[in-house]
Amino acid sequence: MAYIEPITLAGRGIELVPLALSHESGLRAAAADGELWKLRVTSVPEPEQTAKYIADALAMREAGNRFAFAVLEAASGTVLGCTSYHDIVPAVQRVEIGYTWYAKRCQRSHVNSVAKLLLMTHAFETVGCKVVGWRTDNFNFASQAAIERLGAQKDGVIRGHALRRDGTIRDTVMYSMRSGEWPEAKAQLLYLLDKPR
Repeated sequence: MAYIEPITLAGRGIELVPLALSHESGLRAAAADGELWKLRVTSVPEPEQTAKYIADALAMREAGNRFAFAVLEAASGTVLGCTSYHDIVPAVQRVEIGYTWYAKRCQRSHVNSVAKLLLMTHAFETVGCKVVGWRTDNFNFASQAAIERLGAQKDGVIRGHALRRDGTIRDTVMYSMRSGEWPEAKAQLLYLLDKPR
């Protein structure tokens, strides 16, 4: 039995549904909003690579180490982006959240905060995770700030850790949150989401 079972998560106008090949055109459109594949610090697929991106995510789901979601606007069904549980380690009740990207129009909106709220609530309160982690490129300062706003703690930096799409080698900044830290982090996240914009 898989540690992360297929599920749809929904709330505050956002739905996270298991990523499928049927989301290809929606993902292409989301990535085109801002030509996100041109960013050197992300892994957004180029338009012609979108089907392969989905197929790779599904293969990783079959292997048990990643579960990808399409992030949708609930009212319209429009694909806004993608996010995943990954580096799933049932033995220590740990998952990471990543492979996250959104159409440019959704960045710095409530979309990411709601998606993270849904993912962390499910991981800590339903799956019973002891730790949720994140990792990001050392030059992806927007991602680091977003992770820190969630209440995650910086664990450190793994130097020379992974290749970027441009062939350079990145350092990876690691973050985590323990289950005992989740209630306070959740309360703060809900407070921020409920503040008038």
